Parts: sequence; C-alpha cells; structure tokens
Amino acid sequence: MVSVVYVLVRRVLELVVLRFHSRRYKELEIVVLRHELAVLRRQVSRPQLGDVDRVFLAAASRIFPRPGWSIFLVKPATLLTWHRRLVAKHWTYPHRRPGRPPIDPEIRDLIVRLARENPRWGYQRIQGELAGLDITVSTTTVRRVLHGARLDPSPVREGPTWREFVRAQASSILATDFFTVDTVLLRRLYVLFFIELDTRRIHLAGVTAHPTGAWVTQQARNLSIRAPERLARRRFLIRDRDTKFTRAFDDAFRAEGITSIQTPIRAPQANAYAERWIGTLRRECLDWILVFGRRHLEAVLRTYATHYNAHRPHRSLELRPPDAACRTPSLHALPDQRRKFHRHDHLGGLIHEYSLAA
Repeated sequence: MVSVVYVLVRRVLELVVLRFHSRRYKELEIVVLRHELAVLRRQVSRPQLGDVDRVFLAAASRIFPRPGWSIFLVKPATLLTWHRRLVAKHWTYPHRRPGRPPIDPEIRDLIVRLARENPRWGYQRIQGELAGLDITVSTTTVRRVLHGARLDPSPVREGPTWREFVRAQASSILATDFFTVDTVLLRRLYVLFFIELDTRRIHLAGVTAHPTGAWVTQQARNLSIRAPERLARRRFLIRDRDTKFTRAFDDAFRAEGITSIQTPIRAPQANAYAERWIGTLRRECLDWILVFGRRHLEAVLRTYATHYNAHRPHRSLELRPPDAACRTPSLHALPDQRRKFHRHDHLGGLIHEYSLAA
C-alpha cells in the first residue's frame, strides 16, 4: 500500500510540474517518450510488471479514453482484467480454508508443556487446566495436539526423570557427611555437617580431632534441639556407611520421625549434594586459608556457613540464598536514582558481600 501511494504522489507531482511547461515542450517530450516506448517494445516481448505497476496502469486506464489505450505496454483486455481483480479484492472476503480454524501456536505449545510436565494428566485434566487459564479447547483438540507431538496418553506417557523425582522428594530429605581439614602443624580435624536438599541450607554440627560414635550421636541430638522446626518436615537422612554413624545416631533421628538411609559402598555420587558442598567450601574458602587449630577452623566455618546460607546465590534456587528472609531486593523495583553500594569483607577479604546503601 505504501508503494502505491508513493507512485501516485510521484505522478501527481510530475503533472503539477508539467503545468508550468510550454505546449511545444510537452509535445516534444511526448514524441520522445513514444519513440523510447517503441524501442522498448521491439526489444522486450513480455515486460515484467509488479503489483504496484498493475495498480497504477489499471487506475490510469479509467482516466484515459478507450482509443488512447494504445500507449500502454499491455493489451486493453489485460487492463480490464486487472481492474476487475482490484474491484473483486476490495469487495470480497479473504479466502479461508474449509473446516475449523487452526489452533494458536502458543496454545499448542502450552498443551504440550502441560503434558510433559504432568505425565499423569489425561486429556480432560489438561482441558480443565486450560479452562482455568481462560483458554477454551476441546478434548479432541488436546488429543490431536499431543498425537502430533508424539506424546502418548496418560497411562502410557513417560514418567518424570530422575532429576525431577529427586527434586520432588528433596523437601523431605536431609543429608550428612564428614570431611577433613589439615592444620598448619599437620593435625587432622574432622568436620560433621548436615545439608537440606531442597533449600541447600547448611548446618555445621561440630569439629573434633577424635570423632567417635558417642560424639556424633551427641551432635545429632544438638541439631534436633537447635533446629526442631526444620527437622519436623524431614523424613529421611542420607548418610554413608562410616562406622561413626552408630545405631544410637540413627535412633536419635528416628525419635524425630526421620529414617536413616545408607548409601551404597564406594558410591559418593549417592550423596552428591553433600559432596558438592564440600567441594564448594574447599574451592572458595579452605584452599586459601592456613588453619592453625580447632577454634580457628570453627570460626572460619561459621563465617562461611553464614555467608553461604544468607548471601551466596544458588543456581538451583533461582540465584537466591537458602535463607528466604535474606533475599536481595531487585534493582528494577527501586526508584530511578543514583545507587551506592557497600562492600563487606569476611575472612580477611577472602569473601566479599555487596549491599545497597541505606
């Protein structure tokens, strides 16, 4: 449409300019243009015309009388055909394919997404969920979309992946493990910790140079006293087969309604969350600090655990810290003004935390 308007405006301006030319100039220009047109007709058997050219010539044919149509490049019948098409296109509705209109691609993708994320949902369950989103589709449409996406009906559809299964169960699972730290004087210290699988929150149980079954059991009792509300939602405890985890240790958790689950022999990946935290602690903290003794190590671990729980972002938590109450406010929610930031150093500047100035 823009091209048509441009061509029409250009031709009108040419007519306005011609009004200021003399009659002899116009007649000479017409003779030259007719000669150029005759040369082009001898060289081109079939001119290539676009839609804009057809619209302009068809409209111009309604101005010139029929005897004067010999100046056009095409036959009079072609001009009439073009004009009839313009009239028909203006007054007729666009052609539609027979049958129901096609479903919107976004709705199709949403149906497939609901089916994949909820393998136990049938056609009517998906239809009802879409109705709650103000999207009206029939059960037949849902079945046709899932069939086109090669998704089987609900009883046969593929179940959740192992990752999805673990995430669904993580809210009821607690994991524990030991790791060792060597001091400057080559004295080995043992650290016992617990980690919540869903929130990734760390609980430091204690540090000792001589871990025994009685000491480990006492740390379990201390945890139940310090954080009873967090243990109330847990049902399973993942631990390895270390002999320091005695029957009394399991009984201490069984009293809280938590069942201990032992990992297979030589299978650290079975307790992957705890192993990953040990690696993170070493890479970000312990590998850069010389530990002088038990009290020094306890202070370092307390500082890092506070940073880990309250400030450090986690990819599995949408870049938020485990403690929900310590989430950093979004910059986009603040008014448009110059913002100042404060840096807080921990462990002698090894760890930096940044916050907005008050």
